[in-house]
Amino acid sequence: MRKLPAVEDARAIMTRGMDWGMWKWLLEKKTVRGIADKARAALDDVEMKVKLSWSDDLKIAYNQLVEESGDSKQARRKDKNKEKGQGLKVLPAIKAVKQADDDAYNAHEDAEDLFAEAERKMSTSMAREAAAKALVAYDLHEAAIRKAEALAKPKA
Repeated sequence: MRKLPAVEDARAIMTRGMDWGMWKWLLEKKTVRGIADKARAALDDVEMKVKLSWSDDLKIAYNQLVEESGDSKQARRKDKNKEKGQGLKVLPAIKAVKQADDDAYNAHEDAEDLFAEAERKMSTSMAREAAAKALVAYDLHEAAIRKAEALAKPKA
């Protein structure tokens, strides 16, 4: 996976943010939020493109796992492929991608929740902790994308 400028920008500001005091956080929080949103959108875009390059069987197997876990937001074309996917063996590699996706999603949500709580409480230490969690979330999301890329169709 190539480095994404939006993610690199977010990493830089989160890293600097771990040293900021209260006033700097208060002044920069909208900028940080915007940059973080752009980074997550860029990662989501790359993830979607990678998964679209998968074979139909991999897409169906992944969607089966998503449906089984009850996460309807991630399911794609589930009605169209439901019958086709019956009895399809879910590969361990697909399970690993799904788990990596879940871990990345949860890490992003944890960071966002902690940022929100830090803002409510005006807590610099919580904002610093949230910045650290955001950095971990970027790492997890990139790792999940690399796992998905490993299953992608070979380019001719």
